[in-house]
Amino acid sequence: MSKLILTNEVSGLGSAGDVVEVKNGYARNYLLPRGFAILWSKGGEKQVASIRAGRDARALATAEEAVAFKTALEAATIKVAIKAGVGGRLFGAVKTADVAKAVAAAGFGEIDKRKVSFVSPIRITGSHQASVRLHGDLSAVINLQVVAAK
Repeated sequence: MSKLILTNEVSGLGSAGDVVEVKNGYARNYLLPRGFAILWSKGGEKQVASIRAGRDARALATAEEAVAFKTALEAATIKVAIKAGVGGRLFGAVKTADVAKAVAAAGFGEIDKRKVSFVSPIRITGSHQASVRLHGDLSAVINLQVVAAK
């Protein structure tokens, strides 16, 4: 087992600044090469503190703010413009970064693209849904209107 400090949020494992123990292969082949974690050391405690401070600064401050943001986000329909071909079929799929940019363009502020997820890949124009983890276990379901870019 390898003891690591997470530098990014990893779904099902923890968020930035957490100290976790994972199997050697998972650490060596996935987390470390992608920069999601660094090896734990006694001197790493300072890094843990700075990572947590950065995470807290980016996170929504309180649960009340998160609930208000969730209500506003779920009430709106976010328009996402993607290049599409004949019949509304997209060239590729809608990415989480596209949703994050569309939310920011709609005036809701910045959201982390790593916290956006889809039930299934979006490959055609029309109405779709995505979920966004906001604060702890609180998630919002976003209504997306995928349209062809001009």
